[in-house]
Amino acid sequence: MQGIKKILSKIKPPFLRYFFVGIAGFLVLTVIFVGSIYLGAWGSVPNKKELSNFQYQVASEVFTADSVLIGKYYLNDRQPITFDEFPEHLLQALISIEDERFYEHSGVDYPSLFRVGIKTILLGDESSGGGSTISQQLAKNLYPRRDRKQTNIVVDKIKEMIIAGRLEDIYDKNEILTHYLNTVSFGDNTFGIESAALKFFNTRTKNLSVEQAATLVGMLKATYGYNPRIFPEKSRERRNLVLSTMVKNNFISKTEYDALKQLDIGLDYRDYDYSSGLAPYFREEVRKQLLEWTKTQNEEGKEYNIYTSGLKVYTTLNYKMQQLAEQSMVEHMGRLQSDFEKSYGKNAPWLTDKNLIKTVARRSTAYKNLKKEGFTDDEIFDSLQHSKRKMTITSWEEETEKELSVMDSIQHYMKFLNTGSISLNPKTGEVLTWIGGVDFKQFKYDHISQSKRQVGSTFKPFVYTAALEQGIEPCTYFSAQEVEYENLKGWSPSNSGDIDEAYLNYSMEEGLSKSVNTIAVKVMEKTGVDEVLALAKKMGIEERLPSEPSIALGTGEIKLIELAKAYTSYMNEGRSVKPLLIKTITTQQDSLLASFEPKKSENAAFSAENGQIMMEMMKSTINSGTASRIRSTYKLSNDIAGKTGTTQNNKDAWFVALSPNLLHVTWVGLDHHEIGFRNTSIGQGANAALPMYALLLQKMNKDEQFNHITRARFPAPSGRVQEMLDCEPIKRDGFFKRLFKNPNKKKTRKFKGQD
Repeated sequence: MQGIKKILSKIKPPFLRYFFVGIAGFLVLTVIFVGSIYLGAWGSVPNKKELSNFQYQVASEVFTADSVLIGKYYLNDRQPITFDEFPEHLLQALISIEDERFYEHSGVDYPSLFRVGIKTILLGDESSGGGSTISQQLAKNLYPRRDRKQTNIVVDKIKEMIIAGRLEDIYDKNEILTHYLNTVSFGDNTFGIESAALKFFNTRTKNLSVEQAATLVGMLKATYGYNPRIFPEKSRERRNLVLSTMVKNNFISKTEYDALKQLDIGLDYRDYDYSSGLAPYFREEVRKQLLEWTKTQNEEGKEYNIYTSGLKVYTTLNYKMQQLAEQSMVEHMGRLQSDFEKSYGKNAPWLTDKNLIKTVARRSTAYKNLKKEGFTDDEIFDSLQHSKRKMTITSWEEETEKELSVMDSIQHYMKFLNTGSISLNPKTGEVLTWIGGVDFKQFKYDHISQSKRQVGSTFKPFVYTAALEQGIEPCTYFSAQEVEYENLKGWSPSNSGDIDEAYLNYSMEEGLSKSVNTIAVKVMEKTGVDEVLALAKKMGIEERLPSEPSIALGTGEIKLIELAKAYTSYMNEGRSVKPLLIKTITTQQDSLLASFEPKKSENAAFSAENGQIMMEMMKSTINSGTASRIRSTYKLSNDIAGKTGTTQNNKDAWFVALSPNLLHVTWVGLDHHEIGFRNTSIGQGANAALPMYALLLQKMNKDEQFNHITRARFPAPSGRVQEMLDCEPIKRDGFFKRLFKNPNKKKTRKFKGQD
């Protein structure tokens, strides 16, 4: 200490002595300050062991059966990749603009720091940059700054320098680059170069062009300000700056630069958002099933999280077919919506029925929230009607922004027809297309897996199958005359009202193909209600159905997915197969975690022969029955069997189509049960539901990749089956029977088997 004092006393003049004392004091304080950060006085600094074992939060990916990425589940959208998957020009662009001396420093570039300090602090040149190396930026990616106060920024900077040094001790330069490019943010909740390449250019990192790589690297300085989706021109300028630094570092030639800088950004943006993209309802159902799987796995001690574990989920969905199905849905539903609204005109219930509008409003979240706060009905409806704000309103033509009240919005969406539509391989249950509704953003409710609706005449095949199982011959004739059943409170199922029907007797095949209600009820009566319900259960219907004769007309409410499962029985000799959505689940490195096989019912619900008879009956529905517009209007010659369905008051329209390698089910109706189609001509299954299938099949017929579906042929029925069905479709009452029958008078009797 005395020696230091002697040295200082020799320094003249005194202000120099004080200057050196100040410098020495500053250095001592700096060493103490840095040392205190190093020792954790300002918060812990991760040690080498921790840095050696950090784990990414990795998004799980959803693929179609043909390995097309259609969605992700994530907290942070990230898919890590290996160093080998980085194209050389990507690394060159990164190093050129972010850290030219990357291969020369050991985590901290002190000459660069000194340069930045002089220019920024002393000269006020903010364009000099931040001086952080890629290793320091990696440290910041792994341990984001918590506080933006000036004092804490200094602490954070020093922490990042310490962490960067430790990272350089643990990892080689290629590993540093790999970790950096897998963790860095690109905005739009996108982390890592692979997710950014997919989102902004719809390509994998390994396929990025020079200019695409430069665009993404350019975003790193300001992920919002240089986002090509938001600011394309600024992004282009920044990209060209990155390219110019690549010229400066001899990575590309001046000639290449001159050509590349002229190019547009060429954005091909794909947002793997929950509500958008292909098959959103399908992806949501997969998510639910995946959560159930992870719950089971975690109970066994395995730690899987669908949002962070980087699972790869390979589904059964056919990418091209789903595209065609969605196109067909938009094409048909847009046209049907227009016809539907025109049919009501100015007297539409969503415009004039105040009680109905209020009933629907009471189901809304806005109403329920105000009710919870203690407001009266009058106060709530006053608020919902008069408080207006800007809303984006969707229609089949466009999206528009308007000043609307909540009640305006409710009335707008009340009128929307909705749909549920599924296609699957009837032999394996593998789901090929899944459309749960018309717009996932507006209508989250899935009409395949969640909605229960009356199924109308699509239930009739179960009645007829049960009849065959009870030994009733397919050429048994039933009178079409309307009957009033005394023991069923005067219930009197009717047909179209054609007076001549009182004289007609239908074979089972003709009764089913023409979907004659009076025939279905009489077949049910002869078979037995309990026998029909028991068969439906064996075929895969899990819903508890009412034990009433009206079930013959499809008054029971069933989920679409259950109806599809039941119909697979006709393609599997009486054994139903459960719809299958997920085939395999793997790790990010493609190690198999789980695989799923088709699940068929153990026992057949009906005989193979009766199954053949039913298929022949349902072929008649297509060729000459209620679904004959498949042939006449849509000119489809494919092998098809099927059944239409329309419920009471035209509330629900259905169509089921079966072909050798495809089962398709469509429902169309409104979410609000109070509103139905104005008339049967619009609301019948053949008009409201069938076209979605017909349009899809027309598109598939034009694409050779679907030949295994479109050109498949049903096997010929056995000679015995053909003989059993060889009878006149309709028999007319004889002269004397017609003479003494009053067609205007209902026949009255009791329904057999009912108390």
